[in-house]
This record gives sequence, C-alpha cells and structure tokens, in this order.
Amino acid sequence: MNVVARRTLMRFWEAHPDARGPLLAWFAAARTARWRTPQDIRDQYGSADVLGDNRVVFTVGGDKYRLVARISYECQQVLIKFVGTRKDYDQIDVETV
Repeated sequence: MNVVARRTLMRFWEAHPDARGPLLAWFAAARTARWRTPQDIRDQYGSADVLGDNRVVFTVGGDKYRLVARISYECQQVLIKFVGTRKDYDQIDVETV
C-alpha cells in the first residue's frame, strides 16, 4: 500500500516520543500490505474497526493511540486522516475527520 501523510505520523511522535516505535511498526506493515478488502485488514488487525467510506480505525501502541485512515483498495493507497491519543480520538467525529 502507498501510505500518504507519513508527515502526520512524524509530527505526532515528535509530541509523543513513545508513539514513534508503534507508529513506525504500523507504517512498515501498512506499506508492505496488499489489502484488497476490509476483511484483509481484519485478518491482519483483529482490533481494527472498519467503518463507512472505507475508513478504518487502527489501535496502535497497546490501545494507547488511535489512527484513522481511508483506504482505497483499488489504488492500493492509505490516507492517514487522524492520529491521536484515545482521549483525542473520543473528541472527534471519525466519519468526518
């Protein structure tokens, strides 16, 4: 998958240094993935929540952080829409972020 907006991850881990390792691990796994359906994501990430508009919520860092991405299965592209703490996540509308 082509992961768009790595800079979003970098900005986040600059403010939250302990998130660097887990986010880099997620990034590396996403880049090598070939997700063709939402089930492919569920098979790799059992805790991922697949929502409408091809949005997926990933739990990162032992449930400390949340990452919201929009997946284009056809284009093999992942667009990072949000990364934050659980508290930050609770304050957003995941459908519109």
